[in-house]
Amino acid sequence: MDGTSLAGRIAVVTGGAGGIGGAICADLASLGARVVVADLDPDAAQRTAERLGGGAGAIAERVDLGDPGDIDRFASAVGPVDILVHNAGVSIVEPFVESDPAHWDLMWRINLRAPMQLTRALLPGMTERGWGRLVFISSDGARAGAGGEGAYAATKAGLFGLAKTLAREAAHGGVTSNVVCPGPTDTAMVRTVSDQHPGLLDKLAKQIPLRRIGRPDDIAGLVAFLCTDRAEYITGQTLSVSGGITMN
Repeated sequence: MDGTSLAGRIAVVTGGAGGIGGAICADLASLGARVVVADLDPDAAQRTAERLGGGAGAIAERVDLGDPGDIDRFASAVGPVDILVHNAGVSIVEPFVESDPAHWDLMWRINLRAPMQLTRALLPGMTERGWGRLVFISSDGARAGAGGEGAYAATKAGLFGLAKTLAREAAHGGVTSNVVCPGPTDTAMVRTVSDQHPGLLDKLAKQIPLRRIGRPDDIAGLVAFLCTDRAEYITGQTLSVSGGITMN
């Protein structure tokens, strides 16, 4: 298919060593991009990069998205970037009235402030070169609400406004900006929650029209497409990958 090659493009994926992040890295690399696997866990990032071929195919870079100074260091270290996928996130499930404000601060720093800061550092280079792709991974919980995820949903919902604003401001530089919202997806984060609530995944699957929870590859395919030239006329959009549990 014409317009899908990412050869010569540099892509940064935060949380790149995780389930969804690793799948996104793999799809971008398969289209020819040189992927920077950015993650707090350097060993996991290195393993992911090696699976993608290492060297010219992928490199691993540690970054602590909770540390503004480390974000600046990372942005300087990676140099020019064409594709920036904000995939990293942290969720702490607790009823809102019982939630710890310290947890609010953690989720704000990782889920919203870090994408703002990293985009601010890397976007100017994209607009100067006349091409760029911003993809923000939010959550269907931010669109529809989810019990026990008040602070998480609030921080992830902030990405909607950021992405739409950037879609308007950066369009003159050939940069698109979109949000992808996974529904219930089989990741380590979801498995941790399900371990605390036996039967949760089966219950979720029964509520989904396609009768299964998502797989990381389901999300990665859409993200990769949004990064290609075939998607150059798609910007400012919020797209769910949820098996139909969320319809708009």
